[in-house]
Amino acid sequence: MKNFVVKTIANAGALAVAVWLLDKITLTGDSTGKKTVTLIVVALLFGLVNFLVKPILKVLTFPLFILTLGLITLVVNALMLLLTSWLADKLDLSFHVEGFWTAVLGGLIISIVSWALHVVLPDND
Repeated sequence: MKNFVVKTIANAGALAVAVWLLDKITLTGDSTGKKTVTLIVVALLFGLVNFLVKPILKVLTFPLFILTLGLITLVVNALMLLLTSWLADKLDLSFHVEGFWTAVLGGLIISIVSWALHVVLPDND
């Protein structure tokens, strides 16, 4: 359970950095508390998308992983971020990613920040 909480906090922090750095990734809300709750819910949604959809997508695009020496990972991460944005819209959450290239940059930022936070935060259950 502790590992799940740590990963959710890391995802929320990484998403917050992406929202802060990129103008076309938006998180709106009336107050800081509402934005924080929305960010945590979006982080849970992002984790769920990465848990359920990303492995299937990786298997289906495995030849492209070999052909591009793993650079297709940027596209897969962007698609996961766009899917999260779409689901957030369907769930009436105030999180939106505008455009594919913004999602590519956002996915790169989220990957780097999430990796750094996983290094710093404890990982054992």
